[in-house]
Amino acid sequence: MPSRTPLAPVGLVADPFAPTALDIADALTALLLTTTTEPRPDAQLEALTLAVAADLPVLLWGEPGIGKTAALTQLADSLDLPLTTVIASVHEPSDFSGLPVVGDDPAVQGIAMAPPDWAVRLVREGRGLLFLDELSTAPPAVQAALLRLVLERRVGSLQLPPGIRIVAAANPRASAADGWELSPPLANRFVHLQWVHDHEVVLRGLGGTWPRATLPVLDRERFADAVGFARRAVRGLLSVRPELVHRLPADESRRGGAWPSPRSWESTLRLIAFATAAGSGREVLSMLVRGAVGDGPGLELLASLDRLDLPDPETLLADPAAAELPERGDLRQAVLDGVVAAVRNRPTHDRWDAAWALLVRAMETGAPDLVVVPATTLASLRREDWDVPQSVDRLAGAVALLRRADRAAARTVTGGSR
Repeated sequence: MPSRTPLAPVGLVADPFAPTALDIADALTALLLTTTTEPRPDAQLEALTLAVAADLPVLLWGEPGIGKTAALTQLADSLDLPLTTVIASVHEPSDFSGLPVVGDDPAVQGIAMAPPDWAVRLVREGRGLLFLDELSTAPPAVQAALLRLVLERRVGSLQLPPGIRIVAAANPRASAADGWELSPPLANRFVHLQWVHDHEVVLRGLGGTWPRATLPVLDRERFADAVGFARRAVRGLLSVRPELVHRLPADESRRGGAWPSPRSWESTLRLIAFATAAGSGREVLSMLVRGAVGDGPGLELLASLDRLDLPDPETLLADPAAAELPERGDLRQAVLDGVVAAVRNRPTHDRWDAAWALLVRAMETGAPDLVVVPATTLASLRREDWDVPQSVDRLAGAVALLRRADRAAARTVTGGSR
């Protein structure tokens, strides 16, 4: 028999405003959802906000349930931006490229490509955060339709305003529901950030307090220096490693991630400038650079950044007595190698003598083993009519001693392996 709604006791009238059982349950749910935020150092959150500030499309990679969607929701709330979520895999290509609409006179007006309602709402708002969720479950045809949206911010015939930022999220193919590899053209349009959970952050969040996502504070006085630094960094690396300008990975799965191209190097330049103007640390910069051009090229660029502020070899050769050499061994080695290379490119007796004086100074103020290779190379550059400077005698003993120590160590290793 069908269930019957219990009647109110005779003589009593039910209060239409009394809370129902579901109202009471909703009140408890609302209390559980009430959380606060706190300023807390979080490298991946800072990297995300920097990329958003730089107006570059970001793709968050992470396992299901890791908190990607929650991070985007909290980011939109903290930035006071309306959040529009579009799950790419449940849409048709026409939802992004537009549906053809025939006008009064197609021969004169053409056929307009009508945008979906969510795109119209974004234009009406003029600003917002467009969240493309479950990107790795979008089939190839949908990924192709997304190309123009991600790069040109166009949906059909509609141009999204500059105030719209794009962030996407994806699960690795192994853990995605009916997942696809990202196509190389689409992947190359994003800054890829690996999203992982921090144990302490999760514990604080479950206690009701999550990290606060805020846009970075950019120092206007550093803008010019930041742009110059970023341009020198990227141009400096690519001038000596031209093969990194464009290198499409051979492996299909790696093509769906970050890899170097003129487009992604342009993004890298922008990210370095923003990170420098914001005073971000090396960990954040590493996430951004590797997320734009990949781990290999990104790590090479990060290593080259340390060398941007190294002293000019010509300045050192002009006044060896006043030379200030880096304390770090790898940077000091790079400076000495640069000095020897400068002498090789323009060999003169005075420059050769000055280089020996620098090597002596390096030996006296740092690890002697760093001068062995530069001294050997510099000795090979001697011309017959060049007198050997007295400073070489001070180096010769140290170099010979180090070589004997190396030979003794090699004999010990060889003897021990027999």
